[in-house]
Amino acid sequence: MSDDPSTSSERLAGDPDSVHVDAESAAPRSASDVVLAVDVGATHFQAGLVTARGTLIDRARAEIEEEVGPESQFTALALIVTEMLDRSDARHSVIVRGLGVSSGGHVSRGLDQISPLSVPAWRDFPLRERLVELAGHEVHGDLDAKALALAEGWLGAAQGQSNFCVITVSAGISGGIILDGDLLDGESGYAGQIGHFIVEPGGRRCLCGVQGCLEAEASGQAVGSITGRPASEPSYQIMQRTGDLVGRAAASMCNAFDLSLVVIGGSVALGFGSTFFHAAQVTLDEHARQPYSRGARITPSRLGEQGPLVGAGAVGWRGLRRAARRRPAVDQPAVDQPAVEQPQPPNVR
Repeated sequence: MSDDPSTSSERLAGDPDSVHVDAESAAPRSASDVVLAVDVGATHFQAGLVTARGTLIDRARAEIEEEVGPESQFTALALIVTEMLDRSDARHSVIVRGLGVSSGGHVSRGLDQISPLSVPAWRDFPLRERLVELAGHEVHGDLDAKALALAEGWLGAAQGQSNFCVITVSAGISGGIILDGDLLDGESGYAGQIGHFIVEPGGRRCLCGVQGCLEAEASGQAVGSITGRPASEPSYQIMQRTGDLVGRAAASMCNAFDLSLVVIGGSVALGFGSTFFHAAQVTLDEHARQPYSRGARITPSRLGEQGPLVGAGAVGWRGLRRAARRRPAVDQPAVDQPAVEQPQPPNVR
C-alpha cells in the first residue's frame, strides 16, 4: 500500500477489501499496454501477454529439455519470448511495456542470476541481462511463490485478504507472504521461503546441507527420489504424506505470522489434488492451535495453470510502477495530457 495516506485509491475488479491500487498511476498507460510475462516452471518455460487488468490474452510454452546446455535452454525460452513480441503487434495490436519474470530455485534479487532446480544447466545464469538484450525492454523478476502471492491477492483465492501466504509445491517448494497488504521481500528477497522449514528432523538431506527440509521431503524432485517415479505418478500414500508435511509447514507460517489463509499452488500440489489438500488441512488443524491461528484454512490456487504467468505479469506491472516513481519529474507526461483510467495490480511495495 502507499506510504502516503493522502493518496486516493480504488478497488480492483472483484472488489477486494484490502489489496488496493492507486487511482492515479505513476506511469499513465493505455488500454493497449501489456506486460510480457515469463515463467521458468518445473517442466516448461512459459511466456504470455498480461494486461493491466490481469487478463492473459496469449501465451506459448516450450519444454525444458534434459541434458542440454545453458545456451540451448535459453534458445528455447527466447523463441517463445520472441513469438509473444511478434504476436503482441501482429495479432493483438498491443504495446509491450516491459517484462515480468518468475522462477523458483536459488536466485539473486531481480533475477540477475538464477539457478532453478528445473534447469540444471543454468547455474548463476544471467537471465535478466539476456532478456533485456533479447527484448529491448526493462525486465523485473521475482521468486515464483512471491509472484503467485501477488496474483492470488490481485485476482485469485486471496482476493480481499490483507494477510495470507502462498506456497508453491513444484520441482522445489517456496513461499510468499502478504502482511497488511504488502509483499514481504526480506534482506535478500527470500522472505517466505518455506521450503527450508524443518519438517522431518534427521530426515533426507537437502541441497542446502541440512536434513529434513520441507523441500527435501515433499518437492517434486524429492518425490521422484523417494519413489523412483516422476511426481506425476504418485501413490496414495505419497500424496497423503506430501500434504501432511506441507500442512506442518503451513501451520508454522500461520502461528508465526498470524495468518488465517494459506493458498497452495504448483504442479505437484495441484496434480495431487484433493488427497493432498485434505491431508494438509487436517495437519494444519492439528498444529495451528493458537487463538489467532485456530481455524486457518488451506485452499488451492484459484488461478490454476494461468497463475504463474499472471504472477509474472503482476511482478512486471509492479516493477514498472516502481521504476516510474523513481524517474525525474521531467520524464513524466505533461499534467494536461488526457489520462486513460486503468486498474492496476496490487499496490504492494
